[in-house]
Amino acid sequence: MEIDDDAKEIVREIGTAINESVENSTKVAEAIERLREAGYEMELTLRLEIGLRPHAEDDEGDKSDTTLDLTEEDLQVLQRMKIRIDPEL
Repeated sequence: MEIDDDAKEIVREIGTAINESVENSTKVAEAIERLREAGYEMELTLRLEIGLRPHAEDDEGDKSDTTLDLTEEDLQVLQRMKIRIDPEL
């Protein structure tokens, strides 16, 4: 799928915002410092994949066919990122 320049810019902004959030997180900084105090250096690599698809108004009514299977670990990661999963959707 070809995306326009506006969408590409928005995707870049999302990546930048996520990167800045991690860099500026006091919790992340504190955890890294504790790891250093324990005698370790850390190398952190985060991979972000953003998938885009055109918004189709027809899809609004047919959400019942979509399922998402999450492990307990998936849910814990999402919770730590303050992402809430709404089971109604």
